Amino acid sequence: MNIQQNTMHTCPACGLLCDDISSEAVSSRQLSCGKAAAFYARVTTGVTPQVGGRAASLAEAVTAAANILKQSKAPLVAGSSTDVHGARALVGLSHRTHAGMTHLNASSTLRNMKVLQHKGWQTTTLTEVRNRADVILMIGTDVVSHNARFFERVVWVPEAMFTAPSARKIIYLGGDQLDTTPGISPEGVAPQVIDCATAQLPAVVSCLRALVMNKPLSAAAVAGVPIDQLRALAEILKAAKYATLVWVSKDLDYDHADLTIENITETVVALNQKSRAMGLSLGGSDGDTSVNYAHTWLNGVIIDAPAWESHDTVVWVNSYSPQAMPPAGTQPVIVLGAPDSTFDAAPAVFIPVATPGLDCAGQQFRVDGSVTLPLTAVKPADAPTLSQVIAMIEAELEGASA
Repeated sequence: MNIQQNTMHTCPACGLLCDDISSEAVSSRQLSCGKAAAFYARVTTGVTPQVGGRAASLAEAVTAAANILKQSKAPLVAGSSTDVHGARALVGLSHRTHAGMTHLNASSTLRNMKVLQHKGWQTTTLTEVRNRADVILMIGTDVVSHNARFFERVVWVPEAMFTAPSARKIIYLGGDQLDTTPGISPEGVAPQVIDCATAQLPAVVSCLRALVMNKPLSAAAVAGVPIDQLRALAEILKAAKYATLVWVSKDLDYDHADLTIENITETVVALNQKSRAMGLSLGGSDGDTSVNYAHTWLNGVIIDAPAWESHDTVVWVNSYSPQAMPPAGTQPVIVLGAPDSTFDAAPAVFIPVATPGLDCAGQQFRVDGSVTLPLTAVKPADAPTLSQVIAMIEAELEGASA
């Protein structure tokens, strides 16, 4: 297993898909992002398939997986931690086996999708934010907990086309245990921080929307935040040349969080009546954007959250999160996962598959949905790709039905 030399790689460790990762940085482990460092440090060789916890050949494991699926009346394809090519293969398998399909980030993805389906939204791209944003409001998130290089790659850049990057105004509205240090400008200007707990954001964001729309509010404060402070924030957003309202749906983890996201996106709509503003949903991991897109264009519907009790077999795919597994007690489980996958209990079948962007090539959508980026095999390995394994399983199923 040799690291490819003199090559720049795209890192799939988060939704930013940073495409400036050099082979030298990988081999010397000189990476500024902790997620990237952990991703490229993974060891994915020397692992064989298993059936019932015992070593097996690839052919034996494929046959065992196919036999389980033949007997299943309501299988579920879950986890779905993969890239575009893997997602297409999983959709095909779900069609062949009449299986449901979900993703390990389905719940947080649905918070966004409900708003997009019911109301629509006006959102931007990372490139537009880099070149235009003069005010960036982060709602309920510090972003860097998910996308560690956001400020380095998008905000505090050397130059931008239509604004002075170092003069951007950074504001944090609500959230728990935020790391606001990256919001300090290169010139040492601290960001504005408006404190409120994540659980209080529904009330605070709805009041901000009302103030942007010039609605009268009689209260002096909401959730401990002075209305005058929110009114001043509304005026900052109105005066901006390109305000960007940022959220991470995974950080809005409470009942009916989609209504908070709707208030964010409708605040953008209100601002655009007289000025210019855009929304930006960040985060992203495990290929969730890619899988949701592939599922939508191939099936005509977005990916849904699982009802585990409704299924009698789970095909679990975890290329990017080797520690992730379905809920305890789920049986039988067929794992098509990274060679370094970890289990509390041995699955019925385990077939190691290559990880796109590490062991094999691939393709992913960036979190803003504007581009797809190629993934290269940084440390090429002998493990089959997910698409190859699924093709083998489908061939077994076809042979059984012939």
